[in-house]
Amino acid sequence: MSTRVYFWLVVSAQKTSDPNEVDALNKLIDYWDLRDKLNITNDPCIQNAEWANEQANPRVACDCSSSTCHITHLKVYGLDISGEIPSELFVLKELVKLDFGQNILNGTIPAEIEQLSHLQNLNLSINNFTGEVPQELGNLTKLITLGLGSNNFVGPLPPSLGKLTSLQELHVDSSGVSGPIPREFENLKSLQTLWASDNLFTGKLPDFFGALTELRNLRLQGTLLEGPIPSSFSALKKLEDLRIGDLKGEDSVLEFLLNQKSLTILVLRNCLLSGQIPDRLGNFSRLRELDLSFNKLTGQIPDSFQDLALLQYLYLGNNSLNGQLPANIIGPTLIAIDVSFNPISGDLPQNSMKVGLSMNVVGTSINANNLQGKASGMLQCLQADFKCSNKVSSKSFSVKCGGMNQTSASGIEYEGDFESIGAASLYTSSKNLWAVSNTGNFILNPNGQQYLTRTASQITTTLDPELYKTARISPSSLRYYGLGLENGRYSVKLHFAEIGMDDSRSWKGLGRRLFDIYIQGEIVLKDFNIKNEAGGSKKALIKTFEADVTNTIMDIHFFWAGKGTCCIPDKETYGPLVSAIDVSQVSDGAGSSRRDKKRLGKLVGISAACVAGLVIISSVFYLWWIKEDSPRNMRI
Repeated sequence: MSTRVYFWLVVSAQKTSDPNEVDALNKLIDYWDLRDKLNITNDPCIQNAEWANEQANPRVACDCSSSTCHITHLKVYGLDISGEIPSELFVLKELVKLDFGQNILNGTIPAEIEQLSHLQNLNLSINNFTGEVPQELGNLTKLITLGLGSNNFVGPLPPSLGKLTSLQELHVDSSGVSGPIPREFENLKSLQTLWASDNLFTGKLPDFFGALTELRNLRLQGTLLEGPIPSSFSALKKLEDLRIGDLKGEDSVLEFLLNQKSLTILVLRNCLLSGQIPDRLGNFSRLRELDLSFNKLTGQIPDSFQDLALLQYLYLGNNSLNGQLPANIIGPTLIAIDVSFNPISGDLPQNSMKVGLSMNVVGTSINANNLQGKASGMLQCLQADFKCSNKVSSKSFSVKCGGMNQTSASGIEYEGDFESIGAASLYTSSKNLWAVSNTGNFILNPNGQQYLTRTASQITTTLDPELYKTARISPSSLRYYGLGLENGRYSVKLHFAEIGMDDSRSWKGLGRRLFDIYIQGEIVLKDFNIKNEAGGSKKALIKTFEADVTNTIMDIHFFWAGKGTCCIPDKETYGPLVSAIDVSQVSDGAGSSRRDKKRLGKLVGISAACVAGLVIISSVFYLWWIKEDSPRNMRI
C-alpha cells in the first residue's frame, strides 16, 4: 500500500465532533471560568482524552458511533460554578448524563431543558435554583435519575413528572417545594428511591405510594403531611430503608407492616403512632435500626424483639409502653437501646453492662442505679407522679457543651461537658448538678458516630469566643437536666454558634440546620436556625428564657423534627447543636410570696399615711376657716 493511500485511509477514519457542540462547550467553559481545569484547545472528542475518564471532574465524554461525534456526558461537580444556566447548554442535544451538583447556580431552570431529550441522568441538587420546578422536565421521558434536592424552589411539584415512567431515583429533599404530592406520581412504577424530606408538602400521606412496588428507599421526614400511614404501604415489600416522620393529623397504626422483611432501616419517628407494637416485627430479621420513638405506642415491648439478631440500634423512647423489658432483648449486635420516658418498670435486662452498649432509661421506673449512679434518685423526679423535695439543693448550673471547664468574662464558671457518649446515653456531671442524655445515631456518617464538634475558627460578636468553639450535637434528641434545683423561677441562657456549617460563597455554605427547643416540656423555639438568627456562621448568639422548677428538675430539650439539609457540607450534617448553657434562679416561690406580702404591706402603709395626712390637712383648714369666719358673723 502506498504512503498516499495509507494517509487517506487514516484521515478518513478520523471522526470530527459536531462544530456547534464544540463552540457551545467552549462558551460554557469560559462562562464558568473553567479553562484552567478543562483546557480543551482542540476536538473534545479525541480518543483517550484525560477529561473523558470516569473519575475526571470536569468531565466531557462523547459518543462517536456515528459519522460525527457528539458530546454525551458533561459533569461539573462541586466546583462552585455560579450564574444562571446559559442557553449554550441546550445546543448539546445528545447529552445523556448532566451533572451540575454541589455548585451555586441560581435563577430558574429554563423550560428549554426539554430540548435535552436524550437525558437519562440529571443532577441539579445542592445549588441556589429558585422559581418553580418546570413542567417541561416531564418531557425528559428517558430519565432514570433526577436530582433537585437542596435548592430554593417554590410552589408544587409539576404533575408532568408523572410521565417519567423510567425514573428509578428522585431526589427532591430540602428543595423548597410545597403543596400536595401530585397524584400522577402513582405512574412512577419503576421508582426505587424517593428522598422527599424537609419540604412543605401538605395533605394526606399519599395512599397511591402503595402502587410504587419497586420502592426500596423512601424518606418523608419534616414535612407538613398528615397521617395516617396508609394501609396500602403493606404492598411495598421491597423496602430496605423506610423513614417517615413528623406527621400531623390522625393517628397511625403499625398494621401496614406485614411482609417488609427486606427492611434494614425502619424509622417511624414522631408519627402519632398509637396502639401496640406487633409481635411480627420480630420476624424482620434484617433490621439493623428500628426507631419508633416519640409516638403514643402502648402495651409491652414484644418478646419477639429478642430474635432480631442483626439489630444494632433500638429507639422506643417517649411512648406509653409499660411492663418490663424482655430479659434477652440485648442481643449480640446491639449497640444502643433507648426506652426513656415510658412507664416501664422492673430490673435491667441481661447483658445491660455489655461493653460497647449504650442504654437510656431516664424517665422510667426501671431499677437503674448501676447505670445512673447518684443521679438515679434525682432523675426519678422527671416522672409525672413522682414528687421530690431536696434538703440540700442548688440554685444554678452552667455547662460548657463539648469542651473543658471555662470561666467567662463575667465570672460564670462553666463545667466541662466533654464525655464521649453513645447513641442512647446518659452522663451525669461529677458534682451531680446536671446531666445530659442523647438519643440517635448518624446512620450514614462516613466518619463514625461523633456527638461533639469543634472549630479552630475565630468566633465573633462575643467577649468569650472560646465558649463557642466547641458544641454538642445530636441526630435526634439531646436533653440537659438541672438536678436537685430549689423550686422557683429560673433564667435559662442558651449559647449557640454555628460551627458545623459554613456561610461562605460556596456550595458548602448552602446548609440549613433547623431544630426545636423545649424547656420544661413547653416549646420555646420552633425551626430554630442558628446561622440565620446570628447573621452568619461562627457568630455567637444567646437566647434567654424563663421557666419554673416545681419538682427539683430543669429539662432543656433540643429536638430534630426532620427539617434542614442532611448532607452539607458533609454527609449527616444536621440536628441540634448547642455551645453552652447557663441556668440561675431569679426568684423562689417562698421568697416571692414574702416579697409580695411585704410590698402589699408597704402599699397599705403608704395608703394609710396618705389618708391620715389628708385628714390632718382637712382638720387644720377647717379650724382656720372657722377662726376667720367668726368675727364676720358677729358684725352682722
